[in-house]
Amino acid sequence: MTGMWRGASNEETGPVSAEKPLRLTLAEITGRVSSLVPPEKLEPPERAIDDLRASGITERILRVGATAPDFELVDQRGQVVRSADLLVRGPLIVVFFRGRWCPYCVATLEAWQARLPQVQAAGASLVAISPQKPLHTSFTAEQHKLTFPVLSDTGNAVARQFGLAYRVPDYLERHYRGIFINLPNSNGDPSWELPLAATFVIAGKDAGEVARVRTVRFAYASPDFKDRAEPADVLRAAGQS
Repeated sequence: MTGMWRGASNEETGPVSAEKPLRLTLAEITGRVSSLVPPEKLEPPERAIDDLRASGITERILRVGATAPDFELVDQRGQVVRSADLLVRGPLIVVFFRGRWCPYCVATLEAWQARLPQVQAAGASLVAISPQKPLHTSFTAEQHKLTFPVLSDTGNAVARQFGLAYRVPDYLERHYRGIFINLPNSNGDPSWELPLAATFVIAGKDAGEVARVRTVRFAYASPDFKDRAEPADVLRAAGQS
């Protein structure tokens, strides 16, 4: 299922544009998956969504008004990116994704690439974070023509600080292995941990007072990997004064 879409720009979903709501692109992917994949093959990921929801993980994520942690991670070019440096310029949009093997993730990244001029017009910066090794991060950025920083979060260290990290259930691990998704290989650790797909806006220097810098303005995370923050909503939060 996951290998069928390496991005949103294809004959099923049409070209990526800044005008098309992300939810429509994701719904098209879901429809295409449902038409091609037997229901029994979709059961493990759907069961995992229910189990994650029941676990209460969303109650532990960083909330609006909380102070975001500082982080320092390597991007697709091997350069160190520091959140503190980006926040000096203005608000920071942080998009957590699971990996390049997830069609919903790459569609989300491509949607943000299409909206990069809007991010810049809002005086904001944008980064994407996954637990992938730098090599896979580089592949992600190159394949999907991403020009914003795509960062490698080894061992989900930063994701854990945002309250997003969880261990894939054993039944889902077996399912992933059966469809050739090897998280220890792509992430470089044996933990079988992933972050919830999530988006945050963190206040930068335009917050008006020093005490508000690093304050979370917007937080969106869902146990359902098919559910992502709508970029228009995120950009509104980033543009707040």
